[in-house]
Amino acid sequence: MNFASIIYILGKLIELEGVLFLAPAFVSLFYREKQGFVYFIIAVLCIIIGRIITIKKLEKKTYYAKEGFISVAMGWIIMSVVGCLPFVITGEIPYFTDAFFETVSGFTTTGSSILSDVESLSHCSLFWRSFTHWIGGMGVFVFMLAILPMTGAHNMHLMRSESPGPDVGKLVPKLGESAKILYTLYFGITVQQIFILIITGMPVFDAVTLSFGTAGTGGFGIKNSSIADYTYLQQLIITIFMVLFGINFNFYFFLIIRKSIKSAFKMDEVRTYLGIVAIATAAIMINAWKIFDSPADAFIKSFFQVGSIITTTGFSTADFNTWPSFSKTILVLLMFVGACAGSTGGGFKVSRILILIKSYFRELRHFIHPRLVKNIYIDKRRIKDETVTGVKVYLVSYVLILITSVILISLDGFDFETNFTAVMATLNNIGPGLSVVGPTGNYDSFSVFSKYVLSFDMLAGRLELYPLLILFAPGTWRRR
Repeated sequence: MNFASIIYILGKLIELEGVLFLAPAFVSLFYREKQGFVYFIIAVLCIIIGRIITIKKLEKKTYYAKEGFISVAMGWIIMSVVGCLPFVITGEIPYFTDAFFETVSGFTTTGSSILSDVESLSHCSLFWRSFTHWIGGMGVFVFMLAILPMTGAHNMHLMRSESPGPDVGKLVPKLGESAKILYTLYFGITVQQIFILIITGMPVFDAVTLSFGTAGTGGFGIKNSSIADYTYLQQLIITIFMVLFGINFNFYFFLIIRKSIKSAFKMDEVRTYLGIVAIATAAIMINAWKIFDSPADAFIKSFFQVGSIITTTGFSTADFNTWPSFSKTILVLLMFVGACAGSTGGGFKVSRILILIKSYFRELRHFIHPRLVKNIYIDKRRIKDETVTGVKVYLVSYVLILITSVILISLDGFDFETNFTAVMATLNNIGPGLSVVGPTGNYDSFSVFSKYVLSFDMLAGRLELYPLLILFAPGTWRRR
């Protein structure tokens, strides 16, 4: 175990978070808010502590998968602990557990909240809350690889530990260049959304913070009504960008960098994902037609909520708790499916669903024709048997965490619908669930214990389970 490399990476992360704290501090200057002083002091302390930790350069720069998993898991926990301090110190979220839950929800792009009155927060805290979505959306370690001189093939372990999907690869041969391309695309699409929303008449602060939430598929709103008070046009724009950020970024690499429209639209996962969005939207429109004010209202609200749930963003424009059971069932299924691998969205991922379905039909054919050798292909590329096995193991791990979490939080005495959808919403990084944790509710009524269970679920879901689970494995902390 190369403990020195883990400590060095965590030091770099603390230093980077200090730099990021300067953004809300700057926002406070514009709005003349005293809370910004807290952000500035914590920023300076983080930069100093990070520099002290990393002042000694690494002698042994080699690290492997285990160190990568541990660095990412510990990094996200430390990042959340430090990130919640301004809320506690300013008194805007006075209890550490609540502030930690809110910050974990931010960085993991979940959007679950304990706040009943979001609008009571200062502008700098609202900005930081939304900014955590943008930071966590593409991944903070991917960001580090893009801007810091961290060379070496072993850095792939960091990217693989943090990036969503069953099979993580590089866009170009050099990992640092791949990270830069990803963040360039991420930044560029975010700026486009901000610009378009401003053109529609949305205030600049609203456009920036909501675009952060959309880009990271996070879902923290800056109004108590989430997105409901904005115009139909603005809601439609946000919906389109939610769907766009739920697409595998390889799609944009082919489309924008390689300028190959054919390669982009030949991606099986992207076509399946867009098909699910279209079918789910149509099904909810037909099923819940009577509760909407007009055909336009039916389309926009159905499309918005489908886009918000499948991309695991969590914004809302309507109380879907009141929708018919069939429509709510569709939304719960979309919670499980999630967005594409290689996107900023959470959930099980469409690519894993495709692999499981193709694996199922392969096994059926094998029963009929035992000697038949049938491979699984996605995008005309053969999927290795190890990847198929990995998806099946991931499903087992996912179900075990889901069941265990539901049992643990049921000690609070809430109904099954609340408990099940609360775990689904946090494990899949969605935000709102149903019943008590629906779009008009929050997670404040859960006990301290349950909030930590749900915080674990948020981190596990964002990090694709294994980096967090490996912290509890018996052999993880042995030197040999």
